[in-house]
Amino acid sequence: MRAIYNDQVIAESDDTIIVEGNRYFPLDSVKKEFLAVSGMHTVCPWKGVASYYHVVVNGEKAEDAAWYYPDPKALAKNIKGYIAFWNGVKVTD
Repeated sequence: MRAIYNDQVIAESDDTIIVEGNRYFPLDSVKKEFLAVSGMHTVCPWKGVASYYHVVVNGEKAEDAAWYYPDPKALAKNIKGYIAFWNGVKVTD
């Protein structure tokens, strides 16, 4: 699986997890030079508090386009250390 933004592969892995239709990539499969910390946080009742990154490639920014759960609740412990994408980032196989 690959996550692509602005024609750049930003994550690639055969070890992804699907949760609620979103594909989560292991953090070590992500090219972190394309991530910029965002102040955005959201709360999921069963996963916990999500933190976000902007995805930035060649000067183009996808706001809050990557999210992860640094300390997920027990029901979502399988996605600890994983990150998902949306908002203009294409996930494909």
